[in-house]
Amino acid sequence: METVVRACAREGWPALVAAVISNRPDAAGLAFAAANGISATVVDHRDFTTRDAFDQALARVIDGFEPDLVVLAGFMRVLTDAFVEHYAGRMLNIHPSLLPCFPGLKTHQQALDAGVRVHGASVHFVTPTLDHGPIVAQAAVPVMAGDDAAALASRVLAVEHIIYPRAVRWFVEGRLAIDGERVVLTPPEPQWLFADIAGEGV
Repeated sequence: METVVRACAREGWPALVAAVISNRPDAAGLAFAAANGISATVVDHRDFTTRDAFDQALARVIDGFEPDLVVLAGFMRVLTDAFVEHYAGRMLNIHPSLLPCFPGLKTHQQALDAGVRVHGASVHFVTPTLDHGPIVAQAAVPVMAGDDAAALASRVLAVEHIIYPRAVRWFVEGRLAIDGERVVLTPPEPQWLFADIAGEGV
């Protein structure tokens, strides 16, 4: 989340980060938001007895800010279909794998267990199917001999911090269009990033 906020300010996007909202009162992003003059709000899922009730309350808070785009960052709860459909075409997520490979949790260990030679991250529009939806951008990193899940996660995180701000900027500039299961970027430019061993894009 911080990388998106910083990129928006540094690059002068035609956008305003309206709010940072978390379901965890101790989320570090809330303090960062407050320190940077951004509204910081908590909707604690523990205050609700059902997912539906939580999602409805969360949507009310989000809609109060009238956002054009909802950006999920470190939000580890499965959202109801009704919530996702309410923000269809205007909610992005980043997932730490090269989707459609390795949906769900523990993606880095999944990649190691599968013996793949490349791993990475995907930015996608959110749909009711978990870790699915039209892919906006992807970044790939090598899986190195001797990697454990933590080492691989660190390498993937570095490219997440590149492609997520890039994808969000494309949206706010009006350059993304969903065409079935594909995302069209206009004017076109690479929607992928390959990282070498040093973590530099090529």
